[in-house]
Amino acid sequence: MSDESRSGAAATDPDDDFLYRGSRLGLPENGPGSVPGVMRRLVGLALDWLLATLIVTGALNAGLIGQELSLAAEGGGEPEALALTNFTTVSTLVVFAAVNILLLTLFGTSVGRRLVGVGIIATGERSWPWFVSMAVRTLLLCLVIPAVVYDRDTRGLHDRAAGTITTRY
Repeated sequence: MSDESRSGAAATDPDDDFLYRGSRLGLPENGPGSVPGVMRRLVGLALDWLLATLIVTGALNAGLIGQELSLAAEGGGEPEALALTNFTTVSTLVVFAAVNILLLTLFGTSVGRRLVGVGIIATGERSWPWFVSMAVRTLLLCLVIPAVVYDRDTRGLHDRAAGTITTRY
């Protein structure tokens, strides 16, 4: 293969038109509608997780969930305490997913994301209903690995699968 044909093939590579995060999707470089940095999104995620933790802790303390496990953990040993910890962790994950699916479907953002000025928009890659996209996105986010593998636009695999991208307000 000659050098000219190789350079011609490289010029048609879709990654060559990368200028900044979101440029290939027609998003602005800065300001509202631009793609936020990873730290801003992580802070929003941490705030959402904290909210889910507070909801589960409040429900446990009010006796709405896990009454038997709480009583067993108070009077029992290490296995009972471990069972309560596992229950609390799984409950937090379920609450996190449910709150995210609900808020993302209704508002395109969640409490933590809104506090840091981040929202989710569709890219037009999927013709799914918005609820389905948010459910797929959130469930893949809960698996963690799809969220930490991302492209040049800092779109994680969960965003690519759902046909969404994170933008600033």
